[in-house]
Amino acid sequence: MAELTYPQIGLTRELLRDGPESVAGWPGGNQRVFERIEVGCGAESFGRLSSGILDWGIQEAAGLRPRAEGPAVLGARVVCGFGVGPIRLPVPCEVVWSERGERFSGFGYGTLTGHPARGEEAFAAELDEADRVWFSVLAFSRPRPGIYTLAAPVSRLMQRFVTRKYLVAARALAE
Repeated sequence: MAELTYPQIGLTRELLRDGPESVAGWPGGNQRVFERIEVGCGAESFGRLSSGILDWGIQEAAGLRPRAEGPAVLGARVVCGFGVGPIRLPVPCEVVWSERGERFSGFGYGTLTGHPARGEEAFAAELDEADRVWFSVLAFSRPRPGIYTLAAPVSRLMQRFVTRKYLVAARALAE
């Protein structure tokens, strides 16, 4: 059975809770991603975004074609296909934390054996006190040893590309 491939399991939740600007919290030697954007207003918008996050809508809208047996709950496994058309690299992950609340919802998943990287990525919806809806994506990762290390520059470009797609997807889901 595939295993998680990194030691900082659940760190994305801590970084979201404690503030990703805390440099001390990020694991050294990893590529870091943090984007937070306002995507809507009110409880309905928050509910749509929360559902889209926890039901893999963010990945689907980003073109990753997630295959999972259910929503993003603790322990759920998903394989996203990254690529173009039928040519896809399978990227297996496991949900390491998941929350659904009135003001905060989201999940983080970690890389499993077979993933081209090692690390964790999180997606969150937040309804602030001013009724604004925020979407956050936060990740840390490094290439898996071997050929993937050689492809690290391409991997970083692809991560930025997919992150932009997540931001677009979050705006659409919150509408």
